[in-house]
Amino acid sequence: MSYLWLIMENLCLWMNSHKREMAIKLNNEYGPVLHMPTSKENLKEKDTQNASDSYGHKQYPANQGQEVQCLATGTHPYPPGSGVALTADPKIQRMLSESAAQSLAVALPTSQARVDANRSAPAGGEYRHPGASDQSQPAGAVVMDGGNAKNSTLMAKKAPTMPKPQCSVRGVIGSTRSAYLFSCGEDKQVNCWDLEYHKVIRHSHGHLSTVYGLDMHPTINVLVTCSRDSTARIWDVRTKASVHTLSGHTNAVAAVRCQAAEPQIITGSHDTTIRLWDLVAGKTRVTLTNHKKSVRAVVLHPRHYTFASGSPDNIKQWKFPDGSFIQNLYGHNAIINTLTVNSDGVFVSGADNGTMHLWDWRTGYNFQRVYAAVQPGSLDSESGIFACAFDQSESRLLTAEADKTIKVYGEDDTATEETHPVS
Repeated sequence: MSYLWLIMENLCLWMNSHKREMAIKLNNEYGPVLHMPTSKENLKEKDTQNASDSYGHKQYPANQGQEVQCLATGTHPYPPGSGVALTADPKIQRMLSESAAQSLAVALPTSQARVDANRSAPAGGEYRHPGASDQSQPAGAVVMDGGNAKNSTLMAKKAPTMPKPQCSVRGVIGSTRSAYLFSCGEDKQVNCWDLEYHKVIRHSHGHLSTVYGLDMHPTINVLVTCSRDSTARIWDVRTKASVHTLSGHTNAVAAVRCQAAEPQIITGSHDTTIRLWDLVAGKTRVTLTNHKKSVRAVVLHPRHYTFASGSPDNIKQWKFPDGSFIQNLYGHNAIINTLTVNSDGVFVSGADNGTMHLWDWRTGYNFQRVYAAVQPGSLDSESGIFACAFDQSESRLLTAEADKTIKVYGEDDTATEETHPVS
């Protein structure tokens, strides 16, 4: 019997030591998760088992039919700085609330952070467990989402907004019979502006691509536009209806001009051709194919029955009504963007490289060459001249350039026929 007693005593001692060893191991390796919140499934089973009281009467919870929320009532908090309170101890909850407010002060704006930092969670407050139904929460409450602490005020995000494209304006022209201004651009439409109210009163749609230029007919209430879609359109100014669609070019139409005499419409295109149109029939009268490169500019002489076209190969002069060739103006070896001429026969061509040549219209003599200096701080590649025109006095020349400047050139009062002879 003594041996049996010793065996039983040693067995008890071994079992106690084994229990102590397992407790120490659990505490060291699984201490942070020993007191995690009870899962919803276990809580439901526990509520089902306790549905009957000691007298055998069945008890029904007050929130029957609703999803049961799992409350965090453990005694071990989450890692410091997480801002999640899982204890009923008011002191621990207060410390966690203060740390959460400090961490939120970094993410929120100054005014919002000041308001939320002054709020503290009430003692013994209940916090929602993951998966609980979305119900009203106290302001500044912290929820767990995928193991990360997030503030409910930060979870409401604005819908993403797409930036609106900035469309460039390619051409403007004013009406001589009304207080209207017409503009066209890369948004494929033509706008009519009321100059008295400074707002758009009419949109004209129909072009399928960028509208490069436009011109008003001098005697009829029609507007003509040209586009990258290889067409030119005639619009009734009074009704904004499209009268004709001038088709025939095989590439972008870059320039359009109108006159009162026949032919009334002239277009220049990137397909290297110039077309003279019949306004009434909406058909081509003459097609000029002398240019070998894109035609980007067309200008009509204000007095003579002639016009000129600009291309990188050269500048050509033509005579109406059949487009008879007059002469070539050589020397401006660049992409010609704009042409203008005044009543005195001063002919100006502006190019993409910032050069501007002044010609005598009758003889084609290039009597002056100007290089437009770029604005300080701009690149040399931003010296292109996009548009040029004479003012009403025809003594000043205005240019619109790629460096976002408008320059005004005046006549040289000291120039004479001896100092600046014309061959």
